[in-house]
Amino acid sequence: MKKIIALVLALVLTLSLSAALADGITIAIPNDATNEGRALLLLQARGLINLKEDAGITATVADIEDNPLNLKFQEVEAAMVPNVLADVDYGVINGNYALAAELPKALLYENSESPYVNVVCVNEANKDTDMAKALAAAVLSQQVVDYFAETYKDGSAIATVENPTDGFDATVDYDALKGQTIKIACTLDPHSFVLEIAKGILAEKDITLDITIVDDYVTPNTMVDAGDVFANYFAHQPYQDDFNAQNGTKIVTIAGVHVEPMGLYAGKQADLTALGLE
Repeated sequence: MKKIIALVLALVLTLSLSAALADGITIAIPNDATNEGRALLLLQARGLINLKEDAGITATVADIEDNPLNLKFQEVEAAMVPNVLADVDYGVINGNYALAAELPKALLYENSESPYVNVVCVNEANKDTDMAKALAAAVLSQQVVDYFAETYKDGSAIATVENPTDGFDATVDYDALKGQTIKIACTLDPHSFVLEIAKGILAEKDITLDITIVDDYVTPNTMVDAGDVFANYFAHQPYQDDFNAQNGTKIVTIAGVHVEPMGLYAGKQADLTALGLE
């Protein structure tokens, strides 16, 4: 009986110490609809918070039902989270922004089966064209799969291509596409690097891939919607679904290429001790 009481007391003491350490801990998270929900779901998966049952991928801090460690949240633009790490204890950061900021490995990552696959998109009216098929085949090539395997050995970006192509689609009339230009908008690493690989593949068929690099999460979709570019490659599928729902656009996916697992990165805290995690 004494052993049981001692174990119970030890457990209570451990939980109390974890709560005391975490009290006042601030975590920076993205403030846009899908990425904020994604960040909160990551924290929930580690038992740090509990969200309302129907919160889903668009959850916000208002949907936190249980916060046993009294964590505080600083909501900022997704691209800015790396910039505020010095002022907070931790930050939940999208893989592309962590890569661009050259951050060290995250303290923890999303589950490897993340549904947030980064996709190449076009206007719905163009999805079945030879131009779309040629572009899709290029970005779904073995060359692209090898690029991710060789470049991101730490798992910060992972190709999701199940059946890589040789870069080409046998159903496409490449002779008809000779001399044509495909305009595409994207963000930086790894998106722009993947498109450089695709550019080389398409060049073999005398097709030019004209790449425009942007630094925000809205312009690539407005450019596709307006017809300023043929395609874009910058965001994950849930973001694109939400963008269409909010804006009445018809931007559809022609290729799912990779996942950049969202991670919890060190700020003032060097490890997970303050959160009671190992």
